[in-house]
Amino acid sequence: MKFKLEKTLSLVAVGVLSVLHGAQAAPVYEIKNLDTETFNLNGTIANTRNGYGMAVNNNDEAVGAAKGKKKLNVDEDDNGVIDIEDGVSDAETITYSVNLPIIANNFTFTSIENDPVTPWLPTFESVNGTTAPTFPEDEDTVNSVDTFYYGINDAKVKVGAMTAVEQTVPYSGSSETQEFWYYREYEQRGFVKDDSNTEIALTPPYTEYVSEQDDGDVTVTVGGFSSGTAVNSNNLIAGYASTDISKNSANIIDSCVSNNSETAPTDICVQNRQYPNSSGFRDIQYQTRGYVWKYEAGAVTESFELPLGLEVTNDGVYTGQGLGINAAGVVAGRSHVYRDGNKDRLYFDAAYWKQDAEGAYQYNWVDVDTVKDVRSSIAYDINDSGILIGSYSKYIEGYIRDKFFYIDTSDANAEIITPNDFYNNLSDLGSRGRGINNNGQVVGYIETTHDKEKPRPKAGFLYNIAEDEFSNLNDLLTCQSKGFVKDDSDKWVRNKVAVEDGSGKTLTYESEIKIVEANSISDSGTIVGTAFIRKPSYQFDSSGNLIIGDNGLPFFELNGYGDPVTSFLPRMMVIQTTGEDATDEWKAANNCVDDNEDNGNYERKGAASLGWLLMLPLVWLRRKRK
Repeated sequence: MKFKLEKTLSLVAVGVLSVLHGAQAAPVYEIKNLDTETFNLNGTIANTRNGYGMAVNNNDEAVGAAKGKKKLNVDEDDNGVIDIEDGVSDAETITYSVNLPIIANNFTFTSIENDPVTPWLPTFESVNGTTAPTFPEDEDTVNSVDTFYYGINDAKVKVGAMTAVEQTVPYSGSSETQEFWYYREYEQRGFVKDDSNTEIALTPPYTEYVSEQDDGDVTVTVGGFSSGTAVNSNNLIAGYASTDISKNSANIIDSCVSNNSETAPTDICVQNRQYPNSSGFRDIQYQTRGYVWKYEAGAVTESFELPLGLEVTNDGVYTGQGLGINAAGVVAGRSHVYRDGNKDRLYFDAAYWKQDAEGAYQYNWVDVDTVKDVRSSIAYDINDSGILIGSYSKYIEGYIRDKFFYIDTSDANAEIITPNDFYNNLSDLGSRGRGINNNGQVVGYIETTHDKEKPRPKAGFLYNIAEDEFSNLNDLLTCQSKGFVKDDSDKWVRNKVAVEDGSGKTLTYESEIKIVEANSISDSGTIVGTAFIRKPSYQFDSSGNLIIGDNGLPFFELNGYGDPVTSFLPRMMVIQTTGEDATDEWKAANNCVDDNEDNGNYERKGAASLGWLLMLPLVWLRRKRK
């Protein structure tokens, strides 16, 4: 259902947005971290496979995360190490085990417009002592800490989450070759880092459990978890933190303590139960609440626990999370709640928290009952005018879909608005709003096909609240930013990339770049997120080794026509406006038709987003050493 703007936005908000946006077409964008000579997207740090743009400030400084070290296996007879940038290589195998060293597979980076080498080049930045990934791997610099950036403000204060450093315990099990067990003090902890490289952990209030045993109490470090997800102009940090542990989890830890000498040391037993199992479930569960931390002068000076949307009266596990924060300190996120106070209606819903006259944060439910049959909802961001964005989940045409919404929190009578998308109606295309600026421009992602039984491709979107204008960002890109060049007849054609493979033949494929998610938009319109870039695929043998030709080059996988098989890699993208508007005249002059539409299985292309990492708990990726 679509609610009228004038009935749901406050007069103040409507006035502000009307001044900022007169009637106009959507702006034209170009990808700024694209090498226009090679059509390579500079979207991740060296020696990693995937890159994701997470946030950008008003000074055109961005933060992101890189994931997946390179792994190119070669035949045993080959004594060299092959590093090939222009191709899809295998990623490191992921595993969870207390019997293997912990090796990081996730890295933080910054990306700025005025980079002295290349504008917007992702640059590794150390957090908690991490070192940059190397290829081939340097055993002396391998680190055990996984890190992620989620937010940055205009003063370059950055926030995110990290793991602890690996620790060891002498091994005493049945293996004759194993020397140590491996564990860490915590699985996830938020942090804040400023422009002077001062780094502070956002320690949760609950990190230890006291186990009552017959021979006395035993204190066990369980670590807890926390995350810093956003930071405002006043250095207020939104996030979430553990405040207690569930009753069943306490029983698990008691068992680890009492069986200490029978199976493994307590720390190892607890670590093993904190790892996700094959279904992604963790045995040890924490009570979690949204949190706000005040950072100033290199220290966290205040912290505020955000109340749940309900009163806890049983042993259940309840969760609240802060995910966005505006200049006034209003926090957007989600919490468990009894809708309308009815204890038969427990849901996980979007919420926001405001401080009262005494400075205490008060919970506010985002009423989704006006939409009807909503299964859950979440708020990701809120701007300085109080316009909150997020998404809700419900059945549409028999399938569960997410739909982007916004609401004016400054109007007590406002209802959530579900904008029309590409078809000027409420379609079944799933969508999520991820970021909003102070001009009422929203970015996120939306599905692009109506397939019912398989995953759908996604595209980044831009929505202008004042104009009620919904655009696929790919439709607003210049032709060059899509992978096109002009031929001798002044016609736009896809750029041809020539590659030599192991047979000595030169093969070609066409450049293609697709924006699949937008995560953040500055007030000037700079957008960061994730784009797919097309790359050729290698041939591997049955043992997972790269097949190498006599010329020392790998063989590319070929289709039935002898052309290279290609697939997409996710990379951070940065786009900025060109100063033009996407009018009909502009579209006619920039007629570059996408003839490579691929509506196949979206999952086979790889994960497009790290947005799920804002959820809890993070599934930190551990790499198995080969």
